[in-house]
Amino acid sequence: MSTRHDAEAEAIAAEVLAAQTAGRQIAPLSERTPGLDLQRAYAVAAALRRLREAHGEKVVGRKIGFTNRSMWEPYNVHAPIWGYMYASTVHDLAGIEDFDLSHLCESQIEPEIVFKLRDAPRSDMDEQALLGCIEWCAHGFEVVSSQFPGWRFKAADGVAAGGLHGALLIGTPQTINADARAEWMRQLGTFRLELLRGDEVIDRGAGANVLDHPLTALRHLVALLAQDADNPPLAAGEIVTTGSVTRACRIAPGERWSTRVEGIPLSGIAISFR
Repeated sequence: MSTRHDAEAEAIAAEVLAAQTAGRQIAPLSERTPGLDLQRAYAVAAALRRLREAHGEKVVGRKIGFTNRSMWEPYNVHAPIWGYMYASTVHDLAGIEDFDLSHLCESQIEPEIVFKLRDAPRSDMDEQALLGCIEWCAHGFEVVSSQFPGWRFKAADGVAAGGLHGALLIGTPQTINADARAEWMRQLGTFRLELLRGDEVIDRGAGANVLDHPLTALRHLVALLAQDADNPPLAAGEIVTTGSVTRACRIAPGERWSTRVEGIPLSGIAISFR
């Protein structure tokens, strides 16, 4: 990577961080940065991580976005992307009564499957082998936020803006024991979920919506990182959220959102927004 490209990535990352810190939106980066493709955008993601770590933040995992193919065309994205998650953006639902949206832009909610890695995965692993790397599974909400007005952007913009990650709110984890892996494998691909705002069902989804299976989404991320010169592979202890089971839904202060889940040993979750 050239010095010019290094400087360009750092400059874009600084712009993104300033906008995120101020809770404001900016024009799509791809409209102003010739050559900002996905490879360059992941270099920006690495620079953004360095800046956030320099401000005292700690990376705790990755989010995978756009694993639900029904969301590709509306958002002009045609493959999954990923971004970093931080100790400041990942929360245990049991420890919070409500969540403040004021620092995020055009927030949306996504019900997801979350994994914590006990062991570092390898790029030659299939889904069954990857399941053996997982310590626990949980159901959570990712709150996503668009740095770009009207959610209009290209995939490279989303990557450069931290994968559109705002927060991850995690429900009660369930340990994946070796003798239950076959059942978890089946249930992760077949469970069903309802997403509610108040008492109204807003959308329904299934595990198969997540790139056919949440573990396939994890496998996709592992493969992407194996080819990434700017960002490290997944490590033991990282949390990975695998993408939305339903479509992403706009949220607002004063609303309460919840899920009902069947076909997997994970409880529904709920959160109010302010």
